[in-house]
This record gives sequence, structure tokens and C-alpha cells, in this order.
Amino acid sequence: MYHAIVFFPLLGAIIAGFFGRSIGSKASEYVTCGLMVVAALLSWLAFFQVALGDGETIQISVLQWMQSGSMSIDWSLRIDTLTAVMLVVVNTVSCLVHVYSIGYMHHDPHRPRFFAYLSLFTFAMLMLVTSDNLLQMFFGWEGVGLASYLLIGFWYKKPSANAAAMKAFIVNRVGDFGFILGILGVFVLFGSISLDTVFAGAGAFVPDAPTAISGPVMDLFGMQLNQGHAMTAVCLLLFMGAMGKSAQFLLHTWLPDAMEGPTPVSALIHAATMVTAGVFLVARMSPLFELSVDALTFVTLIGAITAFFAATIGLVQNDIKRVIAYSTCSQLGYMFVALGVGAYGAGIFHLFTHAFFKALLFLGAGSVIHAVSDEQDMRRMGGLRKHIPMTYWMMIVGTLALTGFGIPFTPIGTAGFISKDVIIEASFVGHNPAAAFAFWMLVIAAAFTSFYSWRLIFMTFHGKPRASSDVMHHVHESPMVMLVPLFILAAGALLAGMIFVGDFFGYHYEAFWKGALFTLPDNRVLEEFHHVPAWVKLSPFIAMVIGFVVAWVFYIRSPDLPKALARQHRGLYLFLLNKWYFDEAYDFLFVRSAKWLGRFLWKRGDGWTIDGFGPDGVAARVQDITSRVVRLQTGYLYHYAFVMLIGVAALVTWMMLGGAV
Repeated sequence: MYHAIVFFPLLGAIIAGFFGRSIGSKASEYVTCGLMVVAALLSWLAFFQVALGDGETIQISVLQWMQSGSMSIDWSLRIDTLTAVMLVVVNTVSCLVHVYSIGYMHHDPHRPRFFAYLSLFTFAMLMLVTSDNLLQMFFGWEGVGLASYLLIGFWYKKPSANAAAMKAFIVNRVGDFGFILGILGVFVLFGSISLDTVFAGAGAFVPDAPTAISGPVMDLFGMQLNQGHAMTAVCLLLFMGAMGKSAQFLLHTWLPDAMEGPTPVSALIHAATMVTAGVFLVARMSPLFELSVDALTFVTLIGAITAFFAATIGLVQNDIKRVIAYSTCSQLGYMFVALGVGAYGAGIFHLFTHAFFKALLFLGAGSVIHAVSDEQDMRRMGGLRKHIPMTYWMMIVGTLALTGFGIPFTPIGTAGFISKDVIIEASFVGHNPAAAFAFWMLVIAAAFTSFYSWRLIFMTFHGKPRASSDVMHHVHESPMVMLVPLFILAAGALLAGMIFVGDFFGYHYEAFWKGALFTLPDNRVLEEFHHVPAWVKLSPFIAMVIGFVVAWVFYIRSPDLPKALARQHRGLYLFLLNKWYFDEAYDFLFVRSAKWLGRFLWKRGDGWTIDGFGPDGVAARVQDITSRVVRLQTGYLYHYAFVMLIGVAALVTWMMLGGAV
């Protein structure tokens, strides 16, 4: 069963990728979608057996991979509750995206290639979440990066798509450099990168032992580190990889540009695969992170800043997909805050619920774009509610889930209400130095999230139509092949939180996770979050209401107010519209300097020095000499006779002088 779950997407990618032209577009769609449906159903079966049943951790050997010295690495599948959760998330969303793409990509002539890329992306993510050692995880990690490059740049004739694909690939290489250093650090500390060996060895570490007692165990960039500092360094390096893949603050710039790919790609990247890899990594390595308070504090700090920062940018964006993209960035910040305060179950719970409502929002946005002739600017929409009612109500469900609509002090509410509130309450009772800061950043981000989410709804579906009469004349509801995935995701967005909260982060926590997530015995977050003050429980609901009311005033009651406010505070508006000018800063600091260095090495290093004194220089000298020698060949007989006489005279002179000597 587990072999089928992991390798069916790869089989679909091979068939569609290598034989797509032979079997045709329809066959490629049916083969890849059919295999994904089977993988998704089997994933839910595995979830019920392992997570909700009595199943223990399963390790399935696939093949012997490599052996170098004392390091022996097998390619094997690790199936525990954390893996089972990720299998459900990845395969369910990917399956629905595959089916949705049949309608969305109907007119594209390169559908076999598209579906092959989707299935390859899914396989790479499955390799990541089922890995039993860090090298296998890195293989899946890089596979996801490669597949994202192919999908973001799928429309490769668009320069913007190529630039976005390259940006995503390059920015992620920065994080991946830290990740691979972290893997090497783990090997130095434990002599292995097998997860079982690493987790067993982590229990023997003494995090607070001074150097005099424990002695240096690692030399990092010339610094002698003791056990505690070495563990912190390794965790921070691993988290650097998570920051890149999950688009956290400073390494976030690739995520909005990833919208250049087709909308189903955006849904797959943002909801279930690439961006959740960093959250999974930190959760999987929780036995190491629990030994470093400093690392967890840094994770909390970055997550809180990201949640706030991305939410501020989402306030003023006009591209419907970019608004949802920055929402993803912000929600990932929530997940990392949960991991940072030790509420690992809450972080994975939000990852689980977020996959449903964020995929719903992205695919709903795709349905809108499909209806308005590929227009993505919300300023050119409006009044679509009556034209595409099913899409409208699905977007409403996704928005309610994202903003956290529910009944306070009860377990009744949308998926986002349950999982996001748990994180906010856990941050309030967190004990690391950044927890209080994170709590307030998350509450403020909740208000911003509500505002920009309802702003999207009001600008897109309400008010007077702002599109041309020709576009409005052709507005139509999406076909059922696109709507059915929305219905399924909407059910998850409404019900997943209420159904599973007790398992992920409630009273069934231990029985559900079965040790897949590790917390120290003195981690009291699991108990204390049940007893937070009433105002803490109420704060995200109040923030949600404030955001909704302000959005209603701005875009329904007084539509001219946003423009007036933007003119009045133009500096702040441009600051947010230009995404805090991170792209411009990075372009100045890194891109231009790299281009200057490359141009210098090309012109002066390669061209003038190497070619000038090497191949080009030697060739030029040979050419100079031969051009002079050629001049001796004039073709006149008397020139040759003259040269012969000079030669004879020189020979006689040499013989006479030699005889004299």
C-alpha cells in the first residue's frame, strides 16, 4: 500500500512525460488523475490505520542507497502519524488539483507536460515526508525545488514566468545551503543522519552543560562549540532551510512571484507541498529543537514577524492571486510560532486545516480568472456574484475559514477558527522570550487577514462591474470538473477543525501522535493553553470582526475612502504596495553586485586575461608570424635566385670561417 501511495504519482509523471505525445492529452490527464485518486484514497486509509488506529511507526525498506565509510544509507519509507497526516494533505490536495486542472488547462496545447510536472512535484514531496534519513529528505527537498521551477516557468515563452522560476530556484538555494550544512552538523554530532539514531542520541545531550564539563564537540567556522551551542547552531542551520522553502521573512521574496505559473500550480505549491516542507522539517526534528531554547526563540520570532509582515503587504495588493499568496506567507508564520513555543501539534494542525481552505481559495481564484478572460487585477472585476454564484459561495467558505469565523468559547467554527485560535492561545502561554511578542503580532495579523480577505471578496464579487462590457458578456461559471474539487475542499474548510482538534492538539494528543512529535516533560503548553483568560480566547474573534467591518466600510459603504486614504498616506501606501522594498533592496545589494562581478570576470578575467594570454593570444602570435613569413613567398624567380645567392654566400662564409678556426 505505501509503495503505491509514494510511487503512483511517479508512475503517472513517467507515463505523461515520456509518452504523452503518443497517448494524447486526454489519456495523460486520465492516467495521472486516476493514479492520484488511488494514492489519495490509500493515504486516507493509512491515516485511519496509523494515526487514528493502533498502528505504530512502520519502516519499509525500498533499496540500499549508498555507503561511505561508517555511513550506510538505505532508501526506506518512515510511516508514523506525522507522515500519515502529510500523506493525506499532499495527496488529497494534489488529487483535487489534478482533477481541477482538466478544466482549467483545457485549451493549453502542452497538457501532458503540465500533468507530468504536477505528478513529479507530488512524488518529490512524498519522498520528503516519508524520508527515514536526512539525505533522503534532502533528495525530496531538492526534487520539490526542481519541480517548482518547472511548474512556475511552465509558460516559458513569458519572460516574467522564466524570471519568477529562476527567482524561486535561486532564493531557495540560499536556504538549502543552510539545510545541507545542518545535515553535516547532525552527522558530526551523532555520527549518523538516520532519524532513529539521531533521535536516540539526542536524549544523551546536555544542552546547558558548560564547555569545561562537556568539552567542545564541533568546530563551526573556526568557533569551538560545546554541546548546547552546537545543538543551537545545527537547529538554526536546519531552520535556515525551512525559512527558504516556507518563504519566511528575509527569504520570502520568491513566493509572490510564483504566481506566474498556472493557478493550479499556485494551489499545489501554497497549500500542500513546497511551502509546508519547512514546517514539516522543524516538526520532524522536534527532538533536536526541544534541546535549544535559543533556536526555538528564533523560530518564534521569525514566524511572528512573517505573520505580521506578510499581512501588511496583503492589505494593498491588487492581484487576486498575490493577495492569497501573501496570506499563505502570513499563515506559515502562524505555524512557525506554534512550533517555536513547543506546540508542535498545533502547528501541524494548522498546516492540515490550512491546506483545505487555502487550496479552496486558490482554485476559487482560478475559477474567477477563468470566468473573466484571464484577468487577475481585482480593480477590473466587481459585480461577479450573480454571474458565478457557485464560485462566489465557495470563496466565501474559504474566506470564513481563513479569517477564523466561529463561535467564541465553543468548539464550533470553521477549520481556521479552530486551528488558528489554538496557536494564538499557545503563544500566550509560551515560555520562550519571544512568545509574548508573537502573541500580539498574531492578533494584529488576524485583523489584517480579515481585512484583506473581505477586501478581496468585496472588490471581486460586489459593487458595480469594472470590467469591459465584452469581458462581462463572456463571464460564465466554471464546469463541474472544476467545481467538484471546490465542494470537497469547502467541506474540509468547514469541518476539519471541529473533527480533528481533539486529536491534533487536544485530550487525545498522546494517543494520536504516538511519539511522532517530541516535547520535553517540562513543556507545559499542552496543559496551559486550556486555561488562558477569556480575553485571550476572544481576541482573535474581535480582530476578525474589526477587519470585516473596516473592509465593509472601505469597499461597500464608502468605496472612495481607500483612494483618499492612499493619497493622504502615500508614503505608507507605496511602502506596502512595493512589499517593503525588499525586491529593490535585494536587487541593489545582491543582484547588481553579482552581475557586476560576473561581467568583470567575463570581460577582464576570461576575455582579457585567460583568452588574451591563452588561446586567443597564442593564436594571434602564430597568425602574426605566419603573416610575415607569407610575405617571403612572392612568386618571382629573381627573388628566389637572390635568396639562394645570399644562402650560398652565407654557407661559404660559414665554411671559410669554420675552416679558419
